[in-house]
Amino acid sequence: MYEFAIAWEWLAFAVRWLHVITAIAWIGSSFYFIALDLGLVKRDHLPAGASGEEWQVHGGGFYHIQKYLVAPATMPEHLTWFKWESYATWLSGFAMLCLVYYGGADLFLIDRHVLDISAITAIAISLASLAIGWIFYDQLCKSPLGKNTWTLMGILYVALVLMAWGYTQVFTGRAAFLHLGAFTATIMSANVFFIIMPNQRVVVADLIAGRTPDPKYGVIAKQRSLHNNYLTLPVIFFMLSNHYPLAFATAYNWVIAALVFLMGVTIRHWFNTTHARKGKPTWTWLVTLLIFIVIMWLSTEPKMLTGGASAEVSPAFRQFAANAHFPAVKDAVSTRCSMCHSAEPVYEGINRPPKGVMFETDAEIAAHAREIYLQAGRSHAMPPGNVTDMTNDERKLLTAWFESSVSEGKTE
Repeated sequence: MYEFAIAWEWLAFAVRWLHVITAIAWIGSSFYFIALDLGLVKRDHLPAGASGEEWQVHGGGFYHIQKYLVAPATMPEHLTWFKWESYATWLSGFAMLCLVYYGGADLFLIDRHVLDISAITAIAISLASLAIGWIFYDQLCKSPLGKNTWTLMGILYVALVLMAWGYTQVFTGRAAFLHLGAFTATIMSANVFFIIMPNQRVVVADLIAGRTPDPKYGVIAKQRSLHNNYLTLPVIFFMLSNHYPLAFATAYNWVIAALVFLMGVTIRHWFNTTHARKGKPTWTWLVTLLIFIVIMWLSTEPKMLTGGASAEVSPAFRQFAANAHFPAVKDAVSTRCSMCHSAEPVYEGINRPPKGVMFETDAEIAAHAREIYLQAGRSHAMPPGNVTDMTNDERKLLTAWFESSVSEGKTE
């Protein structure tokens, strides 16, 4: 069964790879069409119903693109739909959430210093937050408040800040940021699935039936597309944040998350304004830089852990602490790893434990048994460059410890 850990790691890698590929396709097409839409020019010679056109050059050829605000007079013979980029990105992202955070809830999802809950409860809160968040957002857009785009976006920003705070009161810092990304991505993908695509289908059906399509469907879809445009960059930040503890594992992590949403707006505003040929608002880069400096300053305040005894080994990991190899493993880890993975690292240039992982107690070592096995036992990823001269015998010890612990756990 210990080979399952390797298979699981490769499965997580494959799903992550798929997620990155589909995200590139979705975000790339989204950014392209936003830039295209903003750059369209209205000219006298355009056909009836066309709202603008643009000439582009790429790949050795020229492209002549025209946009119909509602629909052309007749249905084109071939119509390309852009939807699976969004669906595949969300599905692969949700698969990653299940593999990494639900499958490893005791390690990656739950922080008993933050909130002492069971894995089932944590997963239920996670799923409910994604579903309820979309319902709240959708109903807000359909309410009278949704008629004013900028008022609506202001309310949505406040809601996102509250979600940032709420997630940090329930999950680990890493999981809180990941959930902010998942929460936002769920809204974006649901916009495509429940609003944008159905509205486009109504327009196509009217066109086929010879009816004049109602322009309201395009207006609604464009508003949701605008929201997606401004949410894209924060989502990317939160998806990458799990590699940077200074973002998610410090005292003001929820404030940092709130500021990230603002940076997404300032950056996209520059691109949107530039693509619309309305000038280049360079002030947005100054504002973005100032926000980023504030984020760096906020990250210097460490997060103080409170709530339970950190020395107690969780039931999910007791088999690793009870294994006969554990005393020798503890010595090896203390010798080769703790100079970086401690509350106060002593290795030159390391000021905080990498990824917030520490090996100072039995509980911490046991909780990271799988990572130790994969990165220092079955591979030579850790220590980096083998700077602490971990021996092959020590790596064999780490391997034997994990594999025998898993085997013993299955026979009990």
